[in-house]
Amino acid sequence: MNRLILLICILIISTSCVNDKSKKSVINKKSLDDQVIEAYSKGLEALEDGDVIFAAKKFNEVEILFPQSDLAPKSSLMAAYSYYTQDYYEDTILELQRFLKIYPKDKNLDYAYYLLAISHYEQIVDEKKDTFAILKAKEYFKYIILNYPNTEYSLDASFKIELINDILAAKELYIGRYYIDKKKWIPAINRFKNVVNDYDTTIYVEEALYRLVEVYYLLGLKKEARKYAKLLGYNYQSSQWYENSYTFFDRTYKKKEKKKNKEKNKLVKKIQTFLNINE
Repeated sequence: MNRLILLICILIISTSCVNDKSKKSVINKKSLDDQVIEAYSKGLEALEDGDVIFAAKKFNEVEILFPQSDLAPKSSLMAAYSYYTQDYYEDTILELQRFLKIYPKDKNLDYAYYLLAISHYEQIVDEKKDTFAILKAKEYFKYIILNYPNTEYSLDASFKIELINDILAAKELYIGRYYIDKKKWIPAINRFKNVVNDYDTTIYVEEALYRLVEVYYLLGLKKEARKYAKLLGYNYQSSQWYENSYTFFDRTYKKKEKKKNKEKNKLVKKIQTFLNINE
């Protein structure tokens, strides 16, 4: 009888403990959900108020509180976006790199790569500065076009790459001209050839071809100079650069042009005088 009473007591106590644990588990679960939602909401409020540091902190807090929730990867992206809105590009890039490492199969990867590309793109100053940001932006834009071709991000990536190529071509020309000034002919030739071969859709090809004519002529390699002059004329016959290339092969060209312009001006004056007389 004593054993039976003892067994009943143990069962009652065990059941009570299980129920208490279940209640605590439910309470903790609800409390955790509330904390996650509260942190995310505060992050959104701070972002709207322009307090991006606090916003990013709250979005990161969501991940810490409940890393398995659906809000975790979204919060990670929101933290990156918060930094981006105030031009904290380095922080944005670090957040995005962490996101890509932790959530490699997330549904918003296309946006993450686009924001990563834009964060590098926005740091481009001009063709005279370091090319790291330019090349990284181009790398990520190409990745977007290749892996997410049917998205709005791909369309903008194509446009941005064209602008990047213009900057890179301008940089090649800038360095090439510098080498000409220093009489470093081979490095100069290599730079101008890079423009012709790698950035043939940019507006800088005409000058690059002209510079190749110039350098080869100065080196006494007239055959090579003529080759690039013909290429310049074939593709850009009405270009001022093509016209300028005449002077390397015809020293009297400028004199002829001046004489032609002088005669043209005389003819215009005669016509104007005739019109004035007959008014």
